[in-house]
Amino acid sequence: MPQSLTLEEMLAAGMHFGHRSERWHPKSKPYIFGERQGIHVINLEATQEKLAEACEFVKKLAMEGKSLLFIGTKQQAQEIVKSEATRCGMPYNVEGWLGGTISNFDEIGKLLERYRKMRADREAGAWEKYTKKERSVLETDYQKKRVVLEGLSTLKKMPDAMFIVDIRTEKTAVTEANVRGISTVAITDTNVNPEMVTHPIPANDDAVKSIALITQCIADAVLEGKAARPVVAAVEEKAHPTNNNDRPLVAAQQ
Repeated sequence: MPQSLTLEEMLAAGMHFGHRSERWHPKSKPYIFGERQGIHVINLEATQEKLAEACEFVKKLAMEGKSLLFIGTKQQAQEIVKSEATRCGMPYNVEGWLGGTISNFDEIGKLLERYRKMRADREAGAWEKYTKKERSVLETDYQKKRVVLEGLSTLKKMPDAMFIVDIRTEKTAVTEANVRGISTVAITDTNVNPEMVTHPIPANDDAVKSIALITQCIADAVLEGKAARPVVAAVEEKAHPTNNNDRPLVAAQQ
């Protein structure tokens, strides 16, 4: 099971600080410990439990070779999300949600394919045949696309699940995921409805340390799942051995 954070670590990161009590969402009540000076205090034992559940889900996802799209477009989350997603080899979006990424992936997929070809041509020196002015135009267009699409470029199909830092900021992404039935893991502060996501993690979604610790835990869970994949494959092969024709031996003997 992926290692969870201690209560001391969560306190030090300020994960227990919610929003002002008048800005709360009633659905967040099960995760609220109390109120201090007009600020809701999040129950970190609930946070610990939900984070462990989310990490277990993510680990299993990675063990099955599935993808997790990391999303965090607000300023304090961007570098953290990009760095952790890159570390665990998963796609990310930190520059603003590209409408239709989930609800219309057929078109987004074509856009990503064109970007991948453009990048490959650029790296292979295929632009050398063009004039200096033409190369400059291509480079400008490429750099604009790179900012938005590079993090998504590994996606060849819709992501199997999404990790979201702030579901209020990323409400369009959450809506698209819910419409298509895609599982979501998200940090849910006291001002949002945790029932909007599959695996809510009640915590401060504004503090940099809080975002960093939780995102790191999710990335670690991905890496644990990936590391377990060869073991899983070996166990499956032992349980269902195949012959040279890739047919079960039992079937071949019948």
